[in-house]
Amino acid sequence: MRDCIFCRIVAGEIPSTKVYEDERYYAFRDINPKAPVHFLVVTREHIGGVADMEGREELLGGLVTTGIRMAAELGLADAGYRLVLNQGADGGQSVPHVHLHVLGGRALAWPPG
Repeated sequence: MRDCIFCRIVAGEIPSTKVYEDERYYAFRDINPKAPVHFLVVTREHIGGVADMEGREELLGGLVTTGIRMAAELGLADAGYRLVLNQGADGGQSVPHVHLHVLGGRALAWPPG
């Protein structure tokens, strides 16, 4: 999708700090981090949000396991981390492309907001 910022990041049209990539997912550092480690995992395919993942459980599971694997590689496994999937404006989704936030590197408060 040409006007999607995440699609443009995946395509290399907008610079990002890559954490990981494969044929299905791209992970990069958040430009406005909310924790010392904060990166996003996005699908290479444009999918509007987590609510659009019905019937794509394998792709959704891979999104989560990619986040878990990268959290471990970045040293977050022992202390812990948070995985966040937002859906819609009221849910905090600011970019209409499914993405997983992975946050860690400090104690995270609850409730989040």
